[in-house]
Amino acid sequence: MEKSNKKEITYPKNPAGTHLRSSDIRNKVITHSWWEPEIQYAWSIGPAMSKFLHGLKEGKILGIHCHKCKRLITPPRSFCEYCYGPTDTWVELKDTGTINTYSISYLDPNANRIEDPILIGVISIDGAYPKPMGFMHYFGEMSKDEIKIGMRVKAVWKPENEREGAITDIKYFKPYGGD
Repeated sequence: MEKSNKKEITYPKNPAGTHLRSSDIRNKVITHSWWEPEIQYAWSIGPAMSKFLHGLKEGKILGIHCHKCKRLITPPRSFCEYCYGPTDTWVELKDTGTINTYSISYLDPNANRIEDPILIGVISIDGAYPKPMGFMHYFGEMSKDEIKIGMRVKAVWKPENEREGAITDIKYFKPYGGD
């Protein structure tokens, strides 16, 4: 029988490591380097969302139809996430809808406390189905005591020359009495 020259490696049952402290770095006990890369990102939002945002720049809310399950979807998707059917027929929707849910926030977008609350929620856009079908946005021209689920609202658009193809081309949704 031949004798093997291989040594058997054994590992401790509970290997104890050495914890690092900030002082280890400051006192150069360990070697380290600091690197801040300059990275520029570019990505595509896809054909469906691109067309939706282009519509917003023109003052239109667009939806897309799924022929398989008969949904009219907004914001649009490249395929129906319910039945995975193709979406291909574009429809211009009204810029009106119904408040599906809302929140009253006393924090601004930077998490600073504010005295006058921000009203934000989900609007079911008229013409999109099945209900509820819509998107989240701000509410304006109403108080926290006036806002209600089921309230009819209408988009308030930025002036045409200020639109840039973003959801913020709609400044907010305000109370709406009807067609």
